[in-house]
Amino acid sequence: MENYRHILAAVDLASGEDPVTVRAAALARQYGARLSLLHVVEYVPPMDLAYDPVVPMGVDIENQLMDRAQAELKKRLTGVGVEGMQAHVEAGSPKREIVRFAREHGVDLIVVGTHGRHGLSLLLGATANGVLHHAPCDVLAVRIPEGAGDG
Repeated sequence: MENYRHILAAVDLASGEDPVTVRAAALARQYGARLSLLHVVEYVPPMDLAYDPVVPMGVDIENQLMDRAQAELKKRLTGVGVEGMQAHVEAGSPKREIVRFAREHGVDLIVVGTHGRHGLSLLLGATANGVLHHAPCDVLAVRIPEGAGDG
């Protein structure tokens, strides 16, 4: 088996526990790999019945969400124990952005979280399932404890 050189942890900041980062960091230490954390902000502005955004003009909620996500990821960087780890925040569809990031940055392992449900799509979740089928590299699905991120 080939050593991994660049591991991407696809982080869901809604989840209180972070087994994805923990597992990805352990693998990065084991292989001496570079580790990137990625959170994707999927902001959909509220719409009225005519499908017009109801957010007032000039309010940039997406940038606020991205700034908050970047701050939270930086907190998670401390104490992980992987030298040179980097945090990234993108906006868009999580599965598309994770796959795009992996392609553009030479990632050879993506670590994603999954909730144990029934059927392949439900078992993996839409994001993990989409990443699995379109990733240019290996994908490791880490089980997220039941109830994590529900609050």
